Amino acid sequence: MTSTVSSSGRPAPAGDPPLLSHRQILTILSGLMLGMFLGALDMTIVSTAVRTIADDLDGLSIQAWVTTAYLITATIMTPIYGKLSDIYGRKPLFLAAISVFLVGSMACTLATSMYQLAVFRAVQGLGAGGLMSLGITIIGDIVPPRERARYQGYIVAVFGTSSVLGPVFGGLFAGMDSFLGFDGWRWVFLINVPIGIVALFVVARVLNVPHERQNHRIDWWGAVSLALGLIPLLIVAEQGRDWGWTSTAALACYAIGAVGIAMFLRVEAAMGEAALFPMRLFRNSTFSVAIGASLLVGVAMFGSITLIPQYLQIVQGYSPTEAGLLSLPLMAGIMVSTTIIGRFTAKTGRYKIAPVIGTLLISLGALLFAQLAWNSPLWQPMAYMAVIGMGLGGCMQTLVIAVQNAGPRSDMGMSTAAATFFRQIGGTMGVAVFLSILFSTLRDNVRTAFAELGVPPAAASTGGGQNIMADSSFLQRIPLEQAKPFLIGFTESINTVFYVAAAVAFAASLVVMTMRELPLPEVRR
Repeated sequence: MTSTVSSSGRPAPAGDPPLLSHRQILTILSGLMLGMFLGALDMTIVSTAVRTIADDLDGLSIQAWVTTAYLITATIMTPIYGKLSDIYGRKPLFLAAISVFLVGSMACTLATSMYQLAVFRAVQGLGAGGLMSLGITIIGDIVPPRERARYQGYIVAVFGTSSVLGPVFGGLFAGMDSFLGFDGWRWVFLINVPIGIVALFVVARVLNVPHERQNHRIDWWGAVSLALGLIPLLIVAEQGRDWGWTSTAALACYAIGAVGIAMFLRVEAAMGEAALFPMRLFRNSTFSVAIGASLLVGVAMFGSITLIPQYLQIVQGYSPTEAGLLSLPLMAGIMVSTTIIGRFTAKTGRYKIAPVIGTLLISLGALLFAQLAWNSPLWQPMAYMAVIGMGLGGCMQTLVIAVQNAGPRSDMGMSTAAATFFRQIGGTMGVAVFLSILFSTLRDNVRTAFAELGVPPAAASTGGGQNIMADSSFLQRIPLEQAKPFLIGFTESINTVFYVAAAVAFAASLVVMTMRELPLPEVRR
C-alpha cells in the first residue's frame, strides 16, 4: 500500500490497483472498448450523414442542433458521472451510461422531424458523457500508474478505428434508400444497438473491480449551475457564426453563461468535498497545469481534426468516405507515438517529456499544414497529418495520467472527468473559433483569388450564382478553371486557421513545461 500527499498537504491513502494479469486486464478492456467505441463512432458517423438526414426530415436549416444538443448533454454529464462513480462505483455507472445511450439511439432511429432528432440526440449525450471518461477512469482503477500509458494505447485504437469506420459507414448508410425495412440513414443510429447490447453483456460479466464507497452528498446544485453556465456558452459556440458573435442572442448567452459560472463557483466553494470539482484539486499545481494544457490541446486537436477532412473533401475533391480513409496517417501517428510513450513511461516512470514534445510536434505539423497549396500533392497533407498525430499521441493520455497521479485514488473519477471535461470544452471552443476564422476570411480570400486570376472582384461573392459559404458541392461539377479561385481562397483560409492552431499548440507546450512532474511509482508485485 502506498500513500499520496494531497493538495492540502495531508497524507491521503492512495492504494494500489488490484494486481491483475495481462489477460485479465485485456478481458476487462474488451468491454470498456466496446462502450467507448459507441461514443467515438457516433460522432464521426453522424457528422458524415447529417446533411442527408436533414434533407430527408426537411430540416436543413436546423441541422446544427442535432450536433449541439448531443454536445451539450455529453459535456455536462461528464463531471457528474465522474463524481457519482466515486460514490457508487464505476460498473453501475458505466452500465447506466451504455443503457441511456442505447435508449437514445433507438429513439433517434424513430425520429420523424429534426426537432425530435435533436431531442433524442440530447438523450444519447446523457449516456455518452460517461462512456469515455468512465472507461479511462476504470483503466486507472485496474492498471498501475506506470503501465497506464501502455494500456491506454488500446483506447487510442478505439479513436483511430472509429475515425476511419465512421465516415465509411456514414457515407454507406446515407447513400442507401432503405435497408431491412428502415431508411438507410436510420442505420447510422440503429447500428449502435447490437454493439451496445454486446457491450452491456461483456461489461456486466467481466468488470468486477472492488469499490470502496465514498460517502459524499451529491452536488445537484453544482450540476444545475454548471448546466446553466455551460448550455448558453456551448450554444453560442455552435451557433455564433450564424447569429453573429455580437448579436442580441449571442450577448444574452454570454450573460446567462457568466451568471451560471459565477453560481457554480459559489456552490462548489460551499459544497467542499462533495463538490463536482472540489476546489482543493486546483490548488495542486500538477493538476492545474495538466488541466490547462488539456484545454489548449483540445482546442488544437479538435480544431485540426475538423478542418483536415474539409481540406481533403472541398479542395482535393474526395468523398467523405475517401477522406476518412485518407486520414489514416493521423491515426497511425497517434497509435505509434502512444505505443512508444507507453513503453517509455512504464520503464522510467517519467511522463512530462511526452506532452512537451507532443505539443511541439502538433505545432510543427500545423505549421506545415499551413503551407499547403490548393494543388499540393496528396503525400504532403498525409505526411503532415502523421506529424500532428505523433504529437497528439504524446498528449492525449499522458496528460490524463498526470492528472490521475496528482492526487489520491479516491479522487480518480473526479480527476479523470475533469481532464476529459476541459478537453471537450477546449475542443468545442477550437471548432467554433477555427470555423469562425475560416468563414470570416473565406469571402475576402476568394475575392482576392478572382482578382489575381483576372476575374472582376464582383464575381467572387457568388461565382456566377454559386455561393461557397452555403454549399461547396458545386465545385465538383464545374470546370477546374472556374473552380480554381474558390479552391485557392478556401486553402488560404485553412492556412490561416492552421497558423492559429500552431500558436495554440506552442502555447500548450509552454504551459506543460511549467508542470511539476510527480514520477509514477514502481509496480509492486
